[in-house]
Amino acid sequence: MDNVFWWNGKAVVPQEGSFITLNPDKTITVPDSPIIPFVVGDGIGPEITPEMIKVVNAAVEKQYKGSKKIYWVEVLAGDKAEEKGLDRMPSETLELLKQSVVSIKGPLGTPVGKGGKSLNAVLRQSMDFYSAIRPVYYMGQPSPIPNPERVDVTVFRENSDDVYMAIEYMAGTEGARKVREFFIKEMGVSEGAIPEDAGVTVKPMSEFKTKRHVRKAFRYALENGKKHIAIAGKGNIMKATEGAFLNWAFEVADEEEFKRKIIKEGEPGEGQARIYKVITDQMLMQLVLKPEYYDVIITQNLNGDYISDLASALVGGPGFVPSGNIGDGYALFESTHGTANDIAGKGLANPLSIILSGAMMLEYLGWKEASQLIYTAVKDVISQKKGTPDIASGFRKQGFDATELSTTQFGDEIANRIKNL
Repeated sequence: MDNVFWWNGKAVVPQEGSFITLNPDKTITVPDSPIIPFVVGDGIGPEITPEMIKVVNAAVEKQYKGSKKIYWVEVLAGDKAEEKGLDRMPSETLELLKQSVVSIKGPLGTPVGKGGKSLNAVLRQSMDFYSAIRPVYYMGQPSPIPNPERVDVTVFRENSDDVYMAIEYMAGTEGARKVREFFIKEMGVSEGAIPEDAGVTVKPMSEFKTKRHVRKAFRYALENGKKHIAIAGKGNIMKATEGAFLNWAFEVADEEEFKRKIIKEGEPGEGQARIYKVITDQMLMQLVLKPEYYDVIITQNLNGDYISDLASALVGGPGFVPSGNIGDGYALFESTHGTANDIAGKGLANPLSIILSGAMMLEYLGWKEASQLIYTAVKDVISQKKGTPDIASGFRKQGFDATELSTTQFGDEIANRIKNL
Protein backbone atom coordinates (compact mmCIF):
# COMPACT_ATOMS: atom_id res chain seq x y z
CA MET A 1 0.00 0.00 0.00
CA ASP A 2 1.68 3.19 -1.22
CA ASN A 3 -0.16 5.36 1.31
CA VAL A 4 1.17 3.58 4.43
CA PHE A 5 4.38 4.94 5.95
CA TRP A 6 5.92 2.59 8.50
CA TRP A 7 8.12 3.77 11.37
CA ASN A 8 11.76 3.86 10.28
CA GLY A 9 13.86 5.13 13.15
CA LYS A 10 11.24 7.84 13.50
CA ALA A 11 7.73 8.52 12.24
CA VAL A 12 7.78 9.15 8.49
CA VAL A 13 5.44 12.04 7.59
CA PRO A 14 4.67 12.13 3.84
CA GLN A 15 4.77 15.42 1.99
CA GLU A 16 1.74 14.37 -0.08
CA GLY A 17 -0.59 14.45 2.91
CA SER A 18 -1.95 17.32 5.01
CA PHE A 19 -2.79 17.59 8.68
CA ILE A 20 -6.36 17.95 9.87
CA THR A 21 -6.99 21.41 11.34
CA LEU A 22 -8.53 21.99 14.75
CA ASN A 23 -10.61 25.17 14.51
CA PRO A 24 -11.10 27.74 17.32
CA ASP A 25 -14.66 26.46 17.89
CA LYS A 26 -13.28 22.89 18.34
CA THR A 27 -14.65 21.66 15.04
CA ILE A 28 -12.24 20.14 12.53
CA THR A 29 -11.38 20.88 8.93
CA VAL A 30 -10.47 17.72 7.03
CA PRO A 31 -8.33 17.94 3.87
CA ASP A 32 -8.82 15.51 1.00
CA SER A 33 -5.51 13.81 1.88
CA PRO A 34 -5.42 13.71 5.70
CA ILE A 35 -2.47 12.32 7.62
CA ILE A 36 -3.76 9.71 10.09
CA PRO A 37 -1.28 8.24 12.60
CA PHE A 38 -1.81 4.66 13.72
CA VAL A 39 -0.40 2.43 16.47
CA VAL A 40 -0.40 -1.24 15.47
CA GLY A 41 -0.76 -2.31 19.11
CA ASP A 42 0.44 -5.31 21.11
CA GLY A 43 -0.47 -9.00 20.90
CA ILE A 44 -2.79 -9.40 17.91
CA GLY A 45 -2.43 -5.71 17.00
CA PRO A 46 0.13 -6.29 14.20
CA GLU A 47 -2.33 -8.70 12.57
CA ILE A 48 -5.60 -6.77 12.81
CA THR A 49 -4.45 -3.18 12.28
CA PRO A 50 -3.21 -3.74 8.71
CA GLU A 51 -6.61 -5.30 7.90
CA MET A 52 -8.33 -2.13 9.09
CA ILE A 53 -6.09 -0.03 6.85
CA LYS A 54 -6.79 -2.35 3.91
CA VAL A 55 -10.57 -2.14 4.38
CA VAL A 56 -10.68 1.62 4.99
CA ASN A 57 -8.48 2.21 1.93
CA ALA A 58 -10.86 0.09 -0.16
CA ALA A 59 -13.89 2.06 1.02
CA VAL A 60 -12.28 5.46 0.43
CA GLU A 61 -11.07 4.47 -3.04
CA LYS A 62 -14.44 2.95 -3.98
CA GLN A 63 -16.44 5.97 -2.86
CA TYR A 64 -14.18 8.84 -3.88
CA LYS A 65 -12.30 7.38 -6.88
CA GLY A 66 -8.98 8.94 -5.87
CA SER A 67 -10.29 12.40 -4.99
CA LYS A 68 -9.76 11.56 -1.31
CA LYS A 69 -6.97 9.49 0.18
CA ILE A 70 -5.70 8.81 3.70
CA TYR A 71 -1.96 8.88 4.36
CA TRP A 72 -1.27 6.46 7.20
CA VAL A 73 1.75 7.14 9.44
CA GLU A 74 2.90 4.55 11.97
CA VAL A 75 3.82 5.78 15.44
CA LEU A 76 5.11 3.51 18.17
CA ALA A 77 3.77 2.62 21.61
CA GLY A 78 3.75 -0.41 23.86
CA ASP A 79 5.76 -3.52 23.07
CA LYS A 80 7.03 -2.36 19.69
CA ALA A 81 8.36 0.88 21.20
CA GLU A 82 10.19 -1.10 23.89
CA GLU A 83 11.65 -3.40 21.26
CA LYS A 84 13.12 -0.35 19.55
CA GLY A 85 14.69 0.84 22.82
CA LEU A 86 12.10 3.57 23.44
CA ASP A 87 9.71 4.34 26.28
CA ARG A 88 6.42 2.48 26.07
CA MET A 89 4.83 5.82 25.21
CA PRO A 90 7.40 7.88 23.29
CA SER A 91 7.05 11.66 23.30
CA GLU A 92 7.26 11.61 19.48
CA THR A 93 4.06 9.57 19.39
CA LEU A 94 2.12 11.95 21.60
CA GLU A 95 3.38 14.97 19.64
CA LEU A 96 2.33 13.54 16.26
CA LEU A 97 -1.05 12.39 17.57
CA LYS A 98 -1.73 15.93 18.74
CA GLN A 99 -0.55 17.47 15.49
CA SER A 100 -2.74 15.12 13.46
CA VAL A 101 -5.89 15.65 15.61
CA VAL A 102 -7.44 12.29 14.56
CA SER A 103 -5.75 8.89 14.96
CA ILE A 104 -6.41 5.17 15.49
CA LYS A 105 -4.75 2.33 17.39
CA GLY A 106 -4.78 -1.38 18.04
CA PRO A 107 -4.89 -2.88 21.56
CA LEU A 108 -2.13 -1.95 24.01
CA GLY A 109 -1.22 -4.16 26.96
CA THR A 110 -1.02 -2.97 30.55
CA PRO A 111 1.07 -4.87 33.13
CA VAL A 112 -1.19 -6.12 35.95
CA GLY A 113 -0.39 -5.51 39.62
CA LYS A 114 2.40 -3.03 38.99
CA GLY A 115 2.63 0.72 39.46
CA GLY A 116 2.29 3.21 36.63
CA LYS A 117 -0.54 4.33 34.39
CA SER A 118 -2.22 2.29 31.70
CA LEU A 119 -0.95 3.32 28.26
CA ASN A 120 -4.57 3.56 27.17
CA ALA A 121 -5.20 5.99 30.03
CA VAL A 122 -2.10 8.01 29.09
CA LEU A 123 -3.32 8.31 25.51
CA ARG A 124 -6.83 9.29 26.56
CA GLN A 125 -5.47 11.98 28.86
CA SER A 126 -2.91 13.28 26.35
CA MET A 127 -5.44 15.34 24.40
CA ASP A 128 -8.25 15.16 26.92
CA PHE A 129 -10.33 12.56 25.11
CA TYR A 130 -13.00 12.87 27.76
CA SER A 131 -15.70 10.70 26.21
CA ALA A 132 -15.28 7.07 25.16
CA ILE A 133 -18.10 6.33 22.73
CA ARG A 134 -18.95 2.70 21.99
CA PRO A 135 -21.85 1.95 19.63
CA VAL A 136 -23.05 -1.64 20.08
CA TYR A 137 -25.19 -3.07 17.29
CA TYR A 138 -25.91 -6.41 15.64
CA MET A 139 -24.58 -7.30 12.16
CA GLY A 140 -25.74 -10.90 11.79
CA GLN A 141 -22.93 -12.64 13.69
CA PRO A 142 -23.52 -15.49 16.17
CA SER A 143 -24.85 -14.12 19.45
CA PRO A 144 -25.49 -15.66 22.89
CA ILE A 145 -28.95 -14.10 23.27
CA PRO A 146 -32.22 -14.63 21.39
CA ASN A 147 -33.17 -11.91 18.91
CA PRO A 148 -29.87 -10.00 19.14
CA GLU A 149 -31.23 -7.44 16.68
CA ARG A 150 -32.80 -5.88 19.79
CA VAL A 151 -29.36 -4.53 20.72
CA ASP A 152 -28.67 -1.03 19.41
CA VAL A 153 -27.16 1.04 22.19
CA THR A 154 -24.37 3.60 22.41
CA VAL A 155 -22.40 3.68 25.64
CA PHE A 156 -20.86 7.02 26.65
CA ARG A 157 -18.09 6.27 29.13
CA GLU A 158 -16.52 9.27 30.89
CA ASN A 159 -12.82 9.08 30.12
CA SER A 160 -11.00 11.65 32.23
CA ASP A 161 -12.05 11.02 35.84
CA ASP A 162 -12.54 8.17 38.29
CA VAL A 163 -10.03 5.53 39.42
CA TYR A 164 -8.26 5.62 36.05
CA MET A 165 -6.38 8.71 37.21
CA ALA A 166 -3.97 6.22 38.81
CA ILE A 167 -3.82 8.02 42.16
CA GLU A 168 -2.81 4.85 43.96
CA TYR A 169 -0.77 3.83 46.96
CA MET A 170 0.34 0.20 46.99
CA ALA A 171 -0.08 -1.79 50.20
CA GLY A 172 2.94 -1.58 52.47
CA THR A 173 4.32 1.63 50.94
CA GLU A 174 5.02 4.91 52.70
CA GLY A 175 2.31 6.53 50.63
CA ALA A 176 -0.33 4.08 51.82
CA ARG A 177 0.79 4.57 55.42
CA LYS A 178 0.49 8.37 55.12
CA VAL A 179 -2.94 8.18 53.51
CA ARG A 180 -4.18 5.82 56.22
CA GLU A 181 -2.80 8.03 58.96
CA PHE A 182 -4.41 11.14 57.45
CA PHE A 183 -7.85 9.57 57.24
CA ILE A 184 -7.71 8.15 60.75
CA LYS A 185 -6.21 11.20 62.50
CA GLU A 186 -7.61 14.06 60.44
CA MET A 187 -10.87 12.73 59.03
CA GLY A 188 -12.07 10.50 61.85
CA VAL A 189 -12.13 7.26 59.86
CA SER A 190 -11.98 4.14 61.99
CA GLU A 191 -8.76 2.13 61.95
CA GLY A 192 -10.66 -0.96 60.85
CA ALA A 193 -11.95 0.78 57.75
CA ILE A 194 -8.41 1.02 56.33
CA PRO A 195 -6.32 -1.91 57.64
CA GLU A 196 -2.56 -1.46 57.87
CA ASP A 197 -2.04 -3.84 54.96
CA ALA A 198 -4.50 -2.05 52.66
CA GLY A 199 -3.71 -0.46 49.33
CA VAL A 200 -5.57 2.77 48.54
CA THR A 201 -6.95 4.11 45.26
CA VAL A 202 -8.47 7.60 45.04
CA LYS A 203 -11.67 8.05 43.00
CA PRO A 204 -11.99 11.71 41.92
CA MET A 205 -15.09 12.90 40.06
CA SER A 206 -15.69 16.52 39.09
CA GLU A 207 -18.73 18.53 38.08
CA PHE A 208 -16.93 20.15 35.13
CA LYS A 209 -15.73 16.86 33.65
CA THR A 210 -19.07 15.17 34.18
CA LYS A 211 -21.12 17.92 32.57
CA ARG A 212 -19.00 18.26 29.42
CA HIS A 213 -19.24 14.49 28.93
CA VAL A 214 -23.00 14.53 29.44
CA ARG A 215 -23.43 17.40 26.97
CA LYS A 216 -21.62 15.39 24.29
CA ALA A 217 -23.91 12.42 24.91
CA PHE A 218 -27.06 14.55 24.87
CA ARG A 219 -26.05 16.12 21.55
CA TYR A 220 -25.36 12.70 20.09
CA ALA A 221 -28.77 11.41 21.21
CA LEU A 222 -30.65 14.37 19.75
CA GLU A 223 -28.69 14.35 16.47
CA ASN A 224 -29.32 10.62 16.00
CA GLY A 225 -32.96 10.44 17.06
CA LYS A 226 -32.29 8.44 20.25
CA LYS A 227 -35.23 8.55 22.64
CA HIS A 228 -34.10 6.93 25.90
CA ILE A 229 -30.99 8.02 27.80
CA ALA A 230 -30.02 6.12 30.93
CA ILE A 231 -27.68 7.77 33.43
CA ALA A 232 -26.01 4.85 35.24
CA GLY A 233 -24.03 4.72 38.48
CA LYS A 234 -23.84 3.38 42.03
CA GLY A 235 -25.06 6.65 43.45
CA ASN A 236 -26.77 4.85 46.33
CA ILE A 237 -23.34 3.78 47.68
CA MET A 238 -20.82 6.35 46.40
CA LYS A 239 -22.84 9.50 46.96
CA ALA A 240 -19.94 11.98 46.68
CA THR A 241 -18.82 10.65 43.31
CA GLU A 242 -21.25 8.53 41.32
CA GLY A 243 -24.25 9.99 43.11
CA ALA A 244 -23.02 13.46 42.25
CA PHE A 245 -22.46 12.35 38.63
CA LEU A 246 -26.12 11.36 38.34
CA ASN A 247 -27.29 14.66 39.81
CA TRP A 248 -24.97 16.74 37.63
CA ALA A 249 -26.25 14.94 34.54
CA PHE A 250 -29.81 15.93 35.39
CA GLU A 251 -28.66 19.54 35.89
CA VAL A 252 -27.31 19.58 32.33
CA ALA A 253 -30.83 18.82 31.09
CA ASP A 254 -31.90 22.17 32.56
CA GLU A 255 -29.33 24.14 30.56
CA GLU A 256 -30.74 26.40 27.83
CA GLU A 257 -29.36 24.21 25.03
CA PHE A 258 -31.36 21.19 26.22
CA LYS A 259 -34.54 22.70 27.65
CA ARG A 260 -37.65 21.03 26.23
CA LYS A 261 -35.38 18.63 24.31
CA ILE A 262 -34.03 16.48 27.14
CA ILE A 263 -37.04 15.68 29.30
CA LYS A 264 -37.19 14.00 32.72
CA GLU A 265 -40.66 12.48 32.60
CA GLY A 266 -43.31 11.50 30.11
CA GLU A 267 -42.93 10.04 26.65
CA PRO A 268 -40.42 11.85 24.40
CA GLY A 269 -41.86 13.45 21.29
CA GLU A 270 -40.26 14.53 18.03
CA GLY A 271 -36.81 16.00 18.65
CA GLN A 272 -36.85 14.93 22.30
CA ALA A 273 -35.18 12.32 24.49
CA ARG A 274 -35.94 11.27 28.05
CA ILE A 275 -33.34 10.72 30.77
CA TYR A 276 -33.62 8.53 33.83
CA LYS A 277 -31.32 7.21 36.56
CA VAL A 278 -30.39 3.53 36.80
CA ILE A 279 -28.26 1.80 39.44
CA THR A 280 -25.33 0.06 37.73
CA ASP A 281 -26.03 -3.50 38.91
CA GLN A 282 -29.67 -3.14 37.92
CA MET A 283 -28.63 -1.90 34.48
CA LEU A 284 -26.31 -4.85 33.92
CA MET A 285 -29.22 -7.18 34.60
CA GLN A 286 -31.67 -5.23 32.45
CA LEU A 287 -29.24 -5.06 29.53
CA VAL A 288 -29.43 -8.84 29.28
CA LEU A 289 -33.18 -9.11 29.82
CA LYS A 290 -34.40 -6.06 27.84
CA PRO A 291 -31.59 -4.61 25.74
CA GLU A 292 -34.10 -2.94 23.42
CA TYR A 293 -34.99 -0.53 26.22
CA TYR A 294 -31.64 1.27 25.97
CA ASP A 295 -30.65 3.73 23.26
CA VAL A 296 -27.88 5.69 25.01
CA ILE A 297 -26.16 4.98 28.32
CA ILE A 298 -24.13 7.70 30.04
CA THR A 299 -21.86 6.58 32.84
CA GLN A 300 -18.57 7.00 34.66
CA ASN A 301 -15.19 5.63 33.65
CA LEU A 302 -15.06 2.37 35.62
CA ASN A 303 -18.75 1.54 35.24
CA GLY A 304 -18.46 2.36 31.55
CA ASP A 305 -15.80 -0.32 31.26
CA TYR A 306 -18.15 -2.92 32.74
CA ILE A 307 -21.28 -1.80 30.91
CA SER A 308 -19.70 -1.53 27.47
CA ASP A 309 -18.14 -5.00 27.81
CA LEU A 310 -21.46 -6.56 28.83
CA ALA A 311 -23.27 -4.78 26.00
CA SER A 312 -20.58 -6.06 23.63
CA ALA A 313 -21.12 -9.63 24.87
CA LEU A 314 -24.76 -9.45 23.80
CA VAL A 315 -23.66 -9.21 20.15
CA GLY A 316 -20.86 -11.75 20.43
CA GLY A 317 -18.13 -9.91 22.34
CA PRO A 318 -15.89 -6.83 22.14
CA GLY A 319 -14.40 -8.14 18.89
CA PHE A 320 -17.56 -6.87 17.16
CA VAL A 321 -17.67 -3.39 18.71
CA PRO A 322 -15.90 -0.16 17.68
CA SER A 323 -14.75 2.61 20.00
CA GLY A 324 -13.88 6.27 19.73
CA ASN A 325 -12.22 8.46 22.35
CA ILE A 326 -13.35 11.99 21.60
CA GLY A 327 -12.71 15.34 23.28
CA ASP A 328 -12.95 18.89 21.99
CA GLY A 329 -12.08 18.13 18.39
CA TYR A 330 -9.34 15.60 19.08
CA ALA A 331 -10.28 11.96 18.49
CA LEU A 332 -8.56 8.60 18.93
CA PHE A 333 -10.31 5.49 17.63
CA GLU A 334 -9.37 2.01 18.83
CA SER A 335 -10.20 -1.66 19.02
CA THR A 336 -12.36 -2.37 22.04
CA HIS A 337 -10.82 -5.71 23.04
CA GLY A 338 -7.48 -6.60 24.63
CA THR A 339 -4.23 -7.90 23.18
CA ALA A 340 -5.25 -11.62 23.12
CA ASN A 341 -1.63 -12.74 23.43
CA ASP A 342 -2.66 -16.39 23.49
CA ILE A 343 -3.62 -16.31 19.81
CA ALA A 344 -1.16 -13.66 18.60
CA GLY A 345 0.74 -14.55 15.45
CA LYS A 346 -1.55 -17.45 14.54
CA GLY A 347 -3.84 -15.74 12.04
CA LEU A 348 -6.88 -16.42 14.24
CA ALA A 349 -7.69 -12.89 15.41
CA ASN A 350 -11.00 -11.25 14.49
CA PRO A 351 -10.21 -7.77 13.04
CA LEU A 352 -13.80 -6.47 13.07
CA SER A 353 -13.49 -4.23 16.15
CA ILE A 354 -10.72 -2.12 14.67
CA ILE A 355 -12.24 -2.27 11.17
CA LEU A 356 -15.51 -0.90 12.53
CA SER A 357 -13.55 1.68 14.51
CA GLY A 358 -12.00 2.70 11.19
CA ALA A 359 -15.51 3.14 9.81
CA MET A 360 -16.44 5.17 12.88
CA MET A 361 -13.37 7.32 12.22
CA LEU A 362 -14.52 7.93 8.65
CA GLU A 363 -17.85 9.15 10.01
CA TYR A 364 -16.00 11.54 12.29
CA LEU A 365 -14.07 12.87 9.28
CA GLY A 366 -17.38 13.50 7.55
CA TRP A 367 -16.78 10.70 5.01
CA LYS A 368 -20.00 8.91 5.90
CA GLU A 369 -20.55 7.41 2.45
CA ALA A 370 -17.29 5.48 2.76
CA SER A 371 -18.12 4.31 6.28
CA GLN A 372 -21.46 3.00 5.07
CA LEU A 373 -19.68 0.86 2.49
CA ILE A 374 -17.76 -0.83 5.31
CA TYR A 375 -20.89 -1.53 7.35
CA THR A 376 -22.65 -2.96 4.30
CA ALA A 377 -19.68 -5.14 3.31
CA VAL A 378 -19.21 -6.52 6.84
CA LYS A 379 -22.89 -7.48 7.05
CA ASP A 380 -22.78 -9.07 3.61
CA VAL A 381 -19.72 -11.21 4.39
CA ILE A 382 -21.15 -12.33 7.74
CA SER A 383 -24.47 -13.16 6.08
CA GLN A 384 -22.52 -15.64 3.93
CA LYS A 385 -21.40 -17.36 7.18
CA LYS A 386 -17.77 -16.41 6.57
CA GLY A 387 -15.37 -15.24 9.25
CA THR A 388 -12.44 -15.90 11.53
CA PRO A 389 -12.56 -19.07 13.69
CA ASP A 390 -14.60 -17.40 16.45
CA ILE A 391 -17.29 -16.42 13.97
CA ALA A 392 -17.28 -19.71 12.03
CA SER A 393 -17.43 -21.84 15.18
CA GLY A 394 -20.30 -19.72 16.49
CA PHE A 395 -22.31 -20.39 13.34
CA ARG A 396 -21.53 -24.12 13.52
CA LYS A 397 -22.82 -24.26 17.10
CA GLN A 398 -26.08 -22.86 15.76
CA GLY A 399 -26.26 -25.61 13.15
CA PHE A 400 -25.04 -23.67 10.11
CA ASP A 401 -22.28 -24.49 7.68
CA ALA A 402 -19.58 -21.82 7.88
CA THR A 403 -16.38 -20.90 6.10
CA GLU A 404 -13.42 -20.38 8.42
CA LEU A 405 -11.01 -17.64 7.35
CA SER A 406 -7.70 -16.38 8.65
CA THR A 407 -7.40 -12.78 9.83
CA THR A 408 -5.96 -11.71 6.47
CA GLN A 409 -8.49 -13.70 4.44
CA PHE A 410 -11.36 -12.13 6.38
CA GLY A 411 -9.98 -8.66 5.73
CA ASP A 412 -9.62 -9.54 2.04
CA GLU A 413 -13.23 -10.74 1.87
CA ILE A 414 -14.52 -7.46 3.31
CA ALA A 415 -12.27 -5.31 1.10
CA ASN A 416 -13.23 -7.27 -2.02
CA ARG A 417 -16.91 -7.00 -1.15
CA ILE A 418 -16.52 -3.21 -0.91
CA LYS A 419 -14.92 -3.13 -4.36
CA ASN A 420 -17.87 -5.05 -5.79
CA LEU A 421 -20.64 -2.99 -4.19
